[in-house]
Amino acid sequence: MFPRIVGYVGIVHPLVTFSETGTTKNFEHSYTVGMPLGINIWKSPKVGFSLEIVPFVKAENNASKTNNLLIHPGVLWALGHGLTFAGRAAFETAGRYGFTPVLNKVIVKNTNTSYFVAVPLPVRFGNNQPTSATVGIQFGIAF
Repeated sequence: MFPRIVGYVGIVHPLVTFSETGTTKNFEHSYTVGMPLGINIWKSPKVGFSLEIVPFVKAENNASKTNNLLIHPGVLWALGHGLTFAGRAAFETAGRYGFTPVLNKVIVKNTNTSYFVAVPLPVRFGNNQPTSATVGIQFGIAF
């Protein structure tokens, strides 16, 4: 029955970021992790809207802090076989903005929950920094 509302929580690890200033790897000199939580509103079995909020924590030099909050609205397209494409706009409290294409795959589907893995590819601009592109991995549970 549609519309259908699905909530989710997860953990996202940026793996490597590319920009004109070089390549930055997570886990190398610092560790950044995000904790996404979101709501998906499916209009039909094929198309939906999503709003995701992601606080990021950075650990470096034996200290950690919340260093960014990402507001991440987007459109969902079900591709079949448990695959979904999300096209998201991105607005960061750290002053960056851009877009994030995401490919999501449900790996375990139960009656009331689904476990998924996703590959986000954030592209960011602004805040007097060079354009950057990142590859990440996200794991989560939808309910």
